[in-house]
Amino acid sequence: MNIFKKGKEWFITKTLWIRILIVLVFIGIIGGVSYSLFGTKTTATQYQTGTVEKGMLVVAVTGSGTVSSANNTNITTQATGVVSKLYVKDGDKVKSGDKIMEIDLDLDGKQTASQALSSYQSAKNNVDSAQANMYSMQSSMFTNWDTFMKVAQNGTYQNEDGTPNNINRSLPEFHIANDNWLAAEAKYKLQQNVVYQAQTALNSAWSAYQKSSSTVYAPISGTVSGLALQIGSVINSNASSQTSNVSNTKIANVKTDATPIVSISLTEIDVPKITIGDKATVTLDAYPDKTFTGKVVSIDTVGSVSSGVTTYPTVIKLDTDTTTILPNMAVSANIITTRKNDVLMVPTSSIQQNTDGTYYVQVMKNNQASQVTVETGLASDTQTEIISGLSEGDTIVTATIKAATSTTTTTSPFSSFGGARTGGAAARLAH
Repeated sequence: MNIFKKGKEWFITKTLWIRILIVLVFIGIIGGVSYSLFGTKTTATQYQTGTVEKGMLVVAVTGSGTVSSANNTNITTQATGVVSKLYVKDGDKVKSGDKIMEIDLDLDGKQTASQALSSYQSAKNNVDSAQANMYSMQSSMFTNWDTFMKVAQNGTYQNEDGTPNNINRSLPEFHIANDNWLAAEAKYKLQQNVVYQAQTALNSAWSAYQKSSSTVYAPISGTVSGLALQIGSVINSNASSQTSNVSNTKIANVKTDATPIVSISLTEIDVPKITIGDKATVTLDAYPDKTFTGKVVSIDTVGSVSSGVTTYPTVIKLDTDTTTILPNMAVSANIITTRKNDVLMVPTSSIQQNTDGTYYVQVMKNNQASQVTVETGLASDTQTEIISGLSEGDTIVTATIKAATSTTTTTSPFSSFGGARTGGAAARLAH
């Protein structure tokens, strides 16, 4: 505080001219700093360039989705109790009907299995009964057929040369024999259908019994995965206490040897561009460094609408099988719609449009950019075909960058007062 006070007293004691000179020197210093910080700014244009090339132009549509679980099925059971024996482990190959495990049934499990066994036995009795009736009807059909043939071949209803006697065949006796045979044949055919129906019911009852029996079987052939249960594991009922329906408990998965398929969603703009059999490349989020190939095998042309957006599920079957691809993994796919060889092409970002609808590209010559009108053809997301206007090897502008630069001056606006000389004069006057 004493320094500022003494400076103020010193400044007041000086003459008016000395004080003016001191103020001008101070303003000059401030002005120089201001010019240094806020000097004149100019804009310089910088170009990113590329080269016109010849090669293969690939046009594709893209979509995202997941690996389908269509090649997998669950091993389930309605039995409840304690796992007493395991026949397989994760990674084992099984065939349809192979044993997976044995379960020591609890009271609920035994009751469910007994009910299923009773239903199976009842269905088996129905098959036996239906078959017995079918045999009886078959016998009746043959008996009536034999009777009809004896009537039809006697001299009353057949001429000596073996031709039918149509006049006598209009008599009731002939029609009765014929109708009895046709009716017996129709009943036999109906009973055959009854047998088929009973057999179907028996198969269903057997399947239900297997689901609730103490032995768990593989539903299809494939590779076992996800078998988390071990000997001593308890399987509880998932059925609600308010219902008698018994639910299925998942035991494991079985994956078939079929190649994986992926399902992606396409927009209403892209789906008309593709057809069954189009080649595709697929990448998975889990393996970003690997690319898999496949082809389109199904297109849902009905689509679905969600929040006003229409998408069309499309199925791609991969060309090769791999155990590393798992169901429900996220995928991205490029479906190739067009390929064209020996095409003159440029980056799509280099093409600009005139107000009259024509297109142009900036070509670099002697470090100067000039506009050249071009005719374009096919286009992908990154490359566009050039039909005319450019030649292979031309250097073109792919992007323009505007860079700001500053012009700095250190000359004080008060240099007419002598700059440092003014400060020196002030120092001399101060003395």
